[in-house]
Amino acid sequence: MQRRLPLLATTLSVCALASVPMPALSADQPAVAGCAYEREALLSLDEQAFDQDLSAGGGGWRRIGNVPGCERAAAELIGAYRDRHGNHSGTLLWHEGQLWAQAGEHERAIPLLERSKRKPEDDRIGWNHYVDATVAFLRNDRAGLGRAREALSKVEYVPGPDLPPLKGGYIEVTGQAGQSSFRFRWPPNIEVVDGLLNCFGKPYREAYGASCRAQEEAMEAAG
Repeated sequence: MQRRLPLLATTLSVCALASVPMPALSADQPAVAGCAYEREALLSLDEQAFDQDLSAGGGGWRRIGNVPGCERAAAELIGAYRDRHGNHSGTLLWHEGQLWAQAGEHERAIPLLERSKRKPEDDRIGWNHYVDATVAFLRNDRAGLGRAREALSKVEYVPGPDLPPLKGGYIEVTGQAGQSSFRFRWPPNIEVVDGLLNCFGKPYREAYGASCRAQEEAMEAAG
């Protein structure tokens, strides 16, 4: 049986990993001809190794997904993994949806992203608002993206034993063994959403990247 990760810890891991944009891919760059991988070996991994391994450039599905042009192959791999293990965790649904979005297949991405939402009582970090913002971006709905950003910005930090302390407006998530820690603004993913606003109308892969978030950081520094 697959070992499931704690809900809040898994969600924070996704937030932390959002600070590691995927390699840049230009709009006219062709897909990689061969996105080969050892299918059975990857499908046999536990969820932690399959989804959260950042070592050596990324393990699990990231070994494929981090190769420009292999987003579709990686999305299909995650779908096969979920089917193999009967695993419908929000984290896997989110990453599969992201990969379809990065491949430009928004209609395949949106249902998966929406299925990653948490029950309201379990959503202490504004995850559902982040999902709403991403879906609005993919639907070319700037007003909806703005509303989701506003809702996310109002999420209050509530201390708890399963939530890292807030220091100077930032929280830090300790990485897994052999992996770096991640530090990001509260509420989580607000920087990603600002990037989507800064680069609205551009491909998701570009708008999700560090350069679009940097525009917001530069404006804050200037202010």
